[in-house]
Amino acid sequence: MTTKPDEGNSMQKISPFLWFDTQAEEAAELYVSIFDNSKILSVSRYPEGSPMPAGTAMGVSFVIDGLEVQAMNAGPQFPFTEAISLFVSAETQEKVDFYWDSLLSGGGEPSRCGWLKDRFGLSWQIVPPLLSQLLGDTDPVKAERTMQAMMGMSKIDLAALQAAHDGVGL
Repeated sequence: MTTKPDEGNSMQKISPFLWFDTQAEEAAELYVSIFDNSKILSVSRYPEGSPMPAGTAMGVSFVIDGLEVQAMNAGPQFPFTEAISLFVSAETQEKVDFYWDSLLSGGGEPSRCGWLKDRFGLSWQIVPPLLSQLLGDTDPVKAERTMQAMMGMSKIDLAALQAAHDGVGL
């Protein structure tokens, strides 16, 4: 078997790269304030004579919950879409509520089934592991009840999912 060139190296090789209009530094500051194990690693700035005002953050490297992310301010040509989102596993309702409220702060938009857009337009999914467990139930009736309950939700409600799965209140 051929050995891959970087096999055995534990450094993160692939990281998300986020294109912002002008808010990369502000977004990084928000994200590192929400998630544990997070920090801004570096900020490079546009010099005089560049496409953005001198001193504006050009590139921002940061870590959110252990994941290294790169961001750049490069203008409005390529806005975010729901075609890509950041998936956050939230084990408890308290964590679902915290991440949901924090990411919506300042002008975000809730969507359906645990999805939201933050104020910068980046899509996030705030999902408890329990959802996959209930949707994967071998009893198709329980799984379907869970699916129907989830489809009616914006923010995920763990108690309501469990009740639907269990047939409580029908």
